[in-house]
Amino acid sequence: SSGINAEYGGAQTKMSSSDGVSTIEMCDTPKKIKTKINKHAFSGGKTSVEEHREHGGDTSVDVSYHYLRFFEPSDERLAQIKEQYESGVLLTGELKKLLIDNITEYVKEFQERRAMVTPDVLEKFMSRHPMDL
Repeated sequence: SSGINAEYGGAQTKMSSSDGVSTIEMCDTPKKIKTKINKHAFSGGKTSVEEHREHGGDTSVDVSYHYLRFFEPSDERLAQIKEQYESGVLLTGELKKLLIDNITEYVKEFQERRAMVTPDVLEKFMSRHPMDL
């Protein structure tokens, strides 16, 4: 099965792509993606909103931020997210929501493209073609 893997429990946790709980599968629904990220993605945020606002989050261990490094298309926006999270402006739930939106869109687009692969398209792709040398 194809999926997106991350160490949801943080750097000290081993992750299994076969568990189905912590791996975002390319066939997952938006609701399932949201649940997996919200329940299992390790956060670099503080224990209370007040503490987080005062001290900010730790992007070096925050799984949502690490994912966004791959899924956020704008380097400028990623730098802004990092600054806002580390300064306490952006909360953990808000960071996770940004990730959920990015990954949900990516998976949705993949699923739409995958749905266009019919048996005829697959057969044509896999058939032998003469080589012009």
